[in-house]
Amino acid sequence: MKVRSIFNRIIPGRLATHGGWMFGILMLGSALSVRAQQTAQPALRFADVLTDNMVIQQNKPFTVWGKAGRFEPVKIEADWLKTAVVVQADDHGDFIGIIPVPKVQPGDFSEHTLQISSGTVARVVLQHILLGEVWFCGGQSNMQSPVSDILDGKAEAAQADYKNIRLFNAALNFSNTPLDNVKGQWMACTPQTVEKFSAVAYFFARQLHITLDVPVGVIFSGIGASAAQAYVPRAVLAADPLLDSAYLQPYLKSEKSREVIDGGFSFEKVTRPFLLYNAMIHPFVKLSIRGFCWYQGESNRNERGGYTHLMHTLIQSWRSNFGQGELPFYFVQVAPFFWDQENPDLADYAFFREAQANILRLNNTGMVLTMDVGEAKDLHPKNKKPVGIRLALTALHQTYNRLSVVYQGPQMKTVGFEKGTAIVTYIPETIAGGLKTKDGASPKFFSLAGEDGKFYAAEAAIVGDQVKVSSSKVKRPVALRYAFTNYAVTNFENGNGLPAVPFRTDSWREQK
Repeated sequence: MKVRSIFNRIIPGRLATHGGWMFGILMLGSALSVRAQQTAQPALRFADVLTDNMVIQQNKPFTVWGKAGRFEPVKIEADWLKTAVVVQADDHGDFIGIIPVPKVQPGDFSEHTLQISSGTVARVVLQHILLGEVWFCGGQSNMQSPVSDILDGKAEAAQADYKNIRLFNAALNFSNTPLDNVKGQWMACTPQTVEKFSAVAYFFARQLHITLDVPVGVIFSGIGASAAQAYVPRAVLAADPLLDSAYLQPYLKSEKSREVIDGGFSFEKVTRPFLLYNAMIHPFVKLSIRGFCWYQGESNRNERGGYTHLMHTLIQSWRSNFGQGELPFYFVQVAPFFWDQENPDLADYAFFREAQANILRLNNTGMVLTMDVGEAKDLHPKNKKPVGIRLALTALHQTYNRLSVVYQGPQMKTVGFEKGTAIVTYIPETIAGGLKTKDGASPKFFSLAGEDGKFYAAEAAIVGDQVKVSSSKVKRPVALRYAFTNYAVTNFENGNGLPAVPFRTDSWREQK
């Protein structure tokens, strides 16, 4: 429609006075505004998770997606590609394309550009991109705890000048439906940017960067106090009878499910099923990554086999939705804590840690221990550096095939009972450097039980590559436990300083 024809319609000759002309001009502006809104196309842009300074996963196909005009062609160009990839936006203006990404050599920290264009004018360029390794980190407060809050955090932050490590901190949000957008920005790691970033994720990334000598990008997307069911898609929960009845249906039948969902935090909201998945995991599912790191469990601590099943379901759903095969999933076992009950014999938290250990039954998973770096009366122990490093050691061994990297502490192989003494042998590859204690004292937190099922603290001694355990109160032991109580902060480790794995030889039911 021509402007003059609109003008003629809304300004008849009899209104051609000063006031009439003003009325006509206002009406013309309104009509043009309506027409502009009807014909406006979405601005050309990358998806929210694709920004300047990002790391793109090397040696994998990389998905480029975002918004453009409806049905408009979009040209994707990268400075490492000889030819562009051209795709077409759909009727919602969404476009998606896949480009190859080369393998980088150690020491290659070249910066790259990625560009999209549509038509003859519209063009958006991402700059300062690196090619390297990308990991996705999630969980609750012990994963969220920033560098500024940890042991020696100020000094660690001051030294964190690693321009080839890139950090993405996803802003908190909740949603009833899966979102494609998330607030956040890739940033180079500096003393300033790392202060409020996940300490565990940072130390993990730093260890990989130093060892592999390639760029590393690490994403944190999680929130303190969150429960695992909050990170599982609704349809996945609904399809599983156990999870549906335990988590989904109680929520859907509650008044809470009828509330208007916004991005505000509450301790209750972070436990609701599927809301965090929709807002904080789903926006990343098209992104190429190497694997996942996870530190969560305190909010599900009263669960046992159900938690193991929930985590298996979470892992499998994430792997399926990210669509990159059986991605590695490395998690942290919760640290010792007394839960305001000063009784050294209580073991309910130990049974939960056992439920976490059973996650390892799923392929391509790994578990990091915190038994030696926990604090019995602090749910958020400050010594986070070893946790991140241990996650990195696990990834180096299992994902990057650095088989000489020791990543496990002493793991029980067999327990035999001879003349009132329990003799523990360990899997040979887990006792690199031999068996020792960090303080030179005897190994702590071994306990023995006889046929009556009552456990007593026992004396333990390292004898070569074995540990011998006995107690004057148990003449005929039939069961042995190690560090199987709520807040046992351990001293027993291998020569590489990795803590021994808690265990029990009995299969007795937990006493409530």
